[in-house]
Amino acid sequence: MQNTDKADSIRVFIGFDQRETVAYHVLTHSILSRSSLPTAITPLALPQLSKIFTRERNSLQSTEFAFTRFLTPYLCNYEGWAIFMDCDMLVLDDIAKLWSLRDDRYAVMVAKHNYTPKTDAKFLGQKQTSYEKKNWSSVMLMNCAKCTRLTPDYVNTASGLELHRFQWLKNEAEIGELSIRWNFLVSEYDPVPLSQIANLHYTLGGPYFKGYEECDYADKWFKEYYAMIYADKRQ
Repeated sequence: MQNTDKADSIRVFIGFDQRETVAYHVLTHSILSRSSLPTAITPLALPQLSKIFTRERNSLQSTEFAFTRFLTPYLCNYEGWAIFMDCDMLVLDDIAKLWSLRDDRYAVMVAKHNYTPKTDAKFLGQKQTSYEKKNWSSVMLMNCAKCTRLTPDYVNTASGLELHRFQWLKNEAEIGELSIRWNFLVSEYDPVPLSQIANLHYTLGGPYFKGYEECDYADKWFKEYYAMIYADKRQ
């Protein structure tokens, strides 16, 4: 059953990595400049989570927020809904349209990618890993009251695969499906018209990294960047 609350504000949590600070700010600009509803954005930055997130960094984790994303329901007191997003994204549509897809039948709603990565490495020479449900957790519409197993203790101790494969849920039926347009994997999927994309995900490396300045849809990221830093929106 779809959630039909009218008086709404949107809660968005974004993974923050100090190496991708500019990506975080460009993403927030892309969300706020298009949202038709009040939108609160929270960065999941490690220094601010030090009292609850004590897990040591894994050699396979490519970002600082690989696991902190799963603290989103806890940070919402396990109440209401929230959106989690990786920072290497660019929203091209009204985030309220994603918010309107909340369905109380599910604990979490994601784009259910079914692909094998094209490369063995990604940004900053980091190893590309492949596993079941890869990139499902990079955009999550989370029904926080149904995610109570995601306590800080659990997030600090569960295996990476257990978390990213959603094994903390009772069963697969608790995972609702979002359109790929809300998590379009740049350079993993063949380019399509922008009208078919609501959110670009530069998963292999954003245009702000050396060597990725001319990746697919890089021009869209730079256009957003310049719109953010210039008051007169020079391009």
